[in-house]
Amino acid sequence: MTDTWLVVGLGNPGPTYAFTRHNIGARVVEALAKNASATLSKHKRAQALVAEIRLNGKHVVIAAPTSFMNESGGPTKALATFYKVDPQNIIVLHDELDIDLGVIRVKFSGGDNGHNGLKSIRKSLSTGDWYRIRLGIGRPPGQQDPADFVLKSFASAEQAEVSDLIERGAQAVEHLVTSSLEETQNRFNS
Repeated sequence: MTDTWLVVGLGNPGPTYAFTRHNIGARVVEALAKNASATLSKHKRAQALVAEIRLNGKHVVIAAPTSFMNESGGPTKALATFYKVDPQNIIVLHDELDIDLGVIRVKFSGGDNGHNGLKSIRKSLSTGDWYRIRLGIGRPPGQQDPADFVLKSFASAEQAEVSDLIERGAQAVEHLVTSSLEETQNRFNS
């Protein structure tokens, strides 16, 4: 395999979902592309928008699957195969209900915690041994169904915090690619 990294930002396709809580991972990938002056474009073999960038000299493929969240595994596996990336060089960016809005947690491996995108990737890769950058979106208020909550847009009062979360998510990717997990956790796991 190669020294290439694959960074996958999870979300749902189309303008209806673009700014929902569930799409925060895909928004970090968009920020990475913008920061690198790269354009995400359709991949010829995977159902994903992809760009190849360099982060501190490292070759990094950034991707946002164009499938629905619960089918993220297919595009992730296709890209890992195409670019010859081992699972331990894959970083998945995803929303996390059990973490307060704006908080980031970086880890290697672990469970799916009911997240259908993570379940799909685990099944397609036949392993859970890849990095996750968990982007806190907070719990739904009152009795709101979590499935409905993740498909809602952030409130206008939350926008500054969301913008900061996206930028710090992009920084966490860069840090993880170029240094150790422990150093990245020390810097970003607030």
